[in-house]
Amino acid sequence: MPHKSFREIYTAGIHKLQLNEPQEGRLAKKIIPDPTAIHINFLIFAIIFKNYLKKLFTMDKTYNFGLIGAAGYIAPRHMKAIKDTNNNLVAALDKFDSVGIIDSYFPQADFFTEPERFDRHLDKLRRKGEKKVDYVSICTPNYLHDSHIRLALRNDANAICEKPLVLNPWNIDALQQIEKETGKHIYNILQLRHHQAIIDLKKEIDEGPKDKIYDIDLSYITSRGHWYFISWKGDNTKSGGVATNIGVHFYDMLTYIFGDVKINTVHYTDAHTAAGFLQLERARVRWFLSVDDSNLPADIVAKGQRTYRSINVNGKEIEFSGGFTDLHTISYQHILSGKGFGLEHARKSIEIVHHIRNSRPIGIRGDYHPFLNRFKKQ
Repeated sequence: MPHKSFREIYTAGIHKLQLNEPQEGRLAKKIIPDPTAIHINFLIFAIIFKNYLKKLFTMDKTYNFGLIGAAGYIAPRHMKAIKDTNNNLVAALDKFDSVGIIDSYFPQADFFTEPERFDRHLDKLRRKGEKKVDYVSICTPNYLHDSHIRLALRNDANAICEKPLVLNPWNIDALQQIEKETGKHIYNILQLRHHQAIIDLKKEIDEGPKDKIYDIDLSYITSRGHWYFISWKGDNTKSGGVATNIGVHFYDMLTYIFGDVKINTVHYTDAHTAAGFLQLERARVRWFLSVDDSNLPADIVAKGQRTYRSINVNGKEIEFSGGFTDLHTISYQHILSGKGFGLEHARKSIEIVHHIRNSRPIGIRGDYHPFLNRFKKQ
């Protein structure tokens, strides 16, 4: 589609009021060929011209990306999202060199196994002005997110980080200060907010009775083998534990739809499983998370499946089995259009998992998840 000329955009802005800015629109209606209106006319002209330049220089722009954690499980989704949004990966980092997947997306990308050399490379690109990195995608172990976000901003790039954004609430405060100092932005991948089932559920809740409190059972069991506990994921100081590693995006989704936390109770935790209760503004949530396949329901085992995901709201099951394929691409589209989820969007879920990690379980009593009944018999 050819770019519109400034004359076309100006005329449309004045006569059709396509500024999407009500106050400016009202001013536009008052434009008259009287000398006293010249100043107002000039201001409107300047605003429209600014918008024109913004559209002109962002339209069809290709952004340069760096990526940290290229050998990880989630990295290919980020590579695909970068490619799907017509951007370019120019440099990648991972201490492991099993990164042949890069050939499927960006075979010309430079690759590093040492963070010092990767950092230096980004700095050189920035100083030369050629292929300067605009965004750094971060797919590394949870405990390294904070450091790698800082590396990105230090190199005059925005950061796009996997969940959890950080492990502790005070890390968010520090990163907010660095955002202010650098003028760059930090975005979190909160892809469940883009899932159609969640969009539909939020719409239903928003349009429902404002004083209604919903009863929710959240169950997520994703079986992991012995390797899991040898890796960084089995170290609570690095992963944050089960609730953080596999649950943080669910807590984000729940507070996104049902409001702030009033009560956060932990009933049970061990190396494989965590369960508890959340009282939100508009929901009572019993939650159960596990990486232990012995917790799978019998019917799931009979089907030969190793993952069980269920969100039950007032007795109604939310269909949640599919629809995940393109959520990273959708997340990138929102980020690149200026609508990404930033630090404050991530805060509530980080506060929840931090509290869970540092709480003493009260035991299996009160309003607990029914999956815990099998633990009472042990």
